[in-house]
Amino acid sequence: MSIAATARTRRPLVSGLAGVAMACWAFTAAPAAVAQVTAFKMAVAETAASDDMLAAFYRETGYRPLWVGADGAARHRREALLSAVALAPVHGLPTARYDVEELKSRMAAATTDRARGRLDVELTRIFLQFAHDLDTGVVEPRKIDSTIVRDIPVRDRREMLDAFLAAEPVRFLRELTPRTAEYGRLVKEKLALEAVIAGGGWGPTVPATRLERGDSGQAVLALRDRLREMGYLGRTATGLYDAEIEAAVRAAQSDFGLTVDGVAGETTIAEINRPAVDRLGAVIVAMERERWFPDDLGKRHVWVNLTDFRARIVDEGEVTFETRSVIGKSEISHRTPEFSDVIEHMVINPSWYVPRSIIVNEYLPVLRQNPHALGYMEIIDSRGRVVNRGRGFSQYTASSFPFSMRQPPSPRNALGLVKFMFPNKYNIYLHDTPSKSLFDREERAFSHGCVRLSDPFEFAYALLALQEDDPQGFFQSVLNTGVERRVNLETPVPVHLVYRTAYTKPRGGLEYRRDVYGRDAKILDALRAAGVSLPGAES
Repeated sequence: MSIAATARTRRPLVSGLAGVAMACWAFTAAPAAVAQVTAFKMAVAETAASDDMLAAFYRETGYRPLWVGADGAARHRREALLSAVALAPVHGLPTARYDVEELKSRMAAATTDRARGRLDVELTRIFLQFAHDLDTGVVEPRKIDSTIVRDIPVRDRREMLDAFLAAEPVRFLRELTPRTAEYGRLVKEKLALEAVIAGGGWGPTVPATRLERGDSGQAVLALRDRLREMGYLGRTATGLYDAEIEAAVRAAQSDFGLTVDGVAGETTIAEINRPAVDRLGAVIVAMERERWFPDDLGKRHVWVNLTDFRARIVDEGEVTFETRSVIGKSEISHRTPEFSDVIEHMVINPSWYVPRSIIVNEYLPVLRQNPHALGYMEIIDSRGRVVNRGRGFSQYTASSFPFSMRQPPSPRNALGLVKFMFPNKYNIYLHDTPSKSLFDREERAFSHGCVRLSDPFEFAYALLALQEDDPQGFFQSVLNTGVERRVNLETPVPVHLVYRTAYTKPRGGLEYRRDVYGRDAKILDALRAAGVSLPGAES
């Protein structure tokens, strides 16, 4: 019977360090071999004792070495781990958590069985940390910002270990990397930005607050040179803000999510002057965010990038519909949260059931002064009856007001004429709005948290196209009744409310958006605190 088998047969009677001691007793016939085996096992048991999962794992595998054994399997595992960890900087991971050079030094110094036992457990810990960081992210977003409520599919550590042991090591570690096209492009752009930083950046900033076609002078030269270094302008010796520079400014404005007018105003110049290290930080955060998602977003899905103020329908990786959006105000209580769900149905000619916070904070003060104000609203009692306003509401406070409020279907309804539902505990959905003028703004953070759509009818037609021969005719026929009606989607559509201040263009290059809620700044701070480095950034 093998040593490992003997240890396993005794596990029901003893465990942990006691089990190792019993294994020592079982081999009195070969003192030297027993001492050698016991020294390694004792070191493993002692080192793993503070972690219940690791202690159980090593106990159940007979305290066999996972990494430091002389056999080919152990050697293959440690070589695969070292190679994978060496690429941690490429992925924007905290390299100090799993320092390759330090690992190599410790391996070289582990000349005794006890040292090798301790090292084996430590390598397992490093593997688990690295695998977790690469697979599902370095930080826990909910701990950084309470409005990032995304459910991240974190793999159980024991399942991770068991899966690794059953797989080819190199392939297993490689496949922990997000396999989305976006992640691959982000890595490429990260490396390009690091090269820019190593070369000194994009040159001097533009010393002006407004430049336009026909201008000249040193500020125009600085703008010309910086646009050229950023890749928006080809070789030119012009000293005049000409058509070529104007076109480059327009391209930059488009990439920054600004009004595209070709005029380098204060906001445009501020974005052009942003240093490359700032852009690198946004890319590293985007890579971290990409790790929070499953590889499969849905063959058809809705992608709402809050910072971009746009909603898109994506089919087989291609954007097939796009519309502008309005998101929640910047106040913490109104910020649109980040999460994923599934659109199950739409409601045409919807009623608006007013959230309690809006009733008591915004409407009740008005009703206390004038009970007949807000006449387009129904005030409803607990039995669903419309309340007679004649008695007034001055006797009620925010805590004692016993009624709910409903706005019936109409073109003036706060939800407009259609809403798209993915039932969730945050009471967030996509909807129409009568406030169309807000869609002309550059930044569109005005709602109480839900996402308003500029082209909600067309959005509805696109969703209905998979189940109706004439989606527009069907939708309009329901709309024209003026009666509230729920329309189920035969195939529910995943919806992802995301927050990306940096994202790639399929043909190369990046687009950037402003950090409207300050979330990415918090994530970057947390990543740097964990040990992620930004070349060129001050410590």
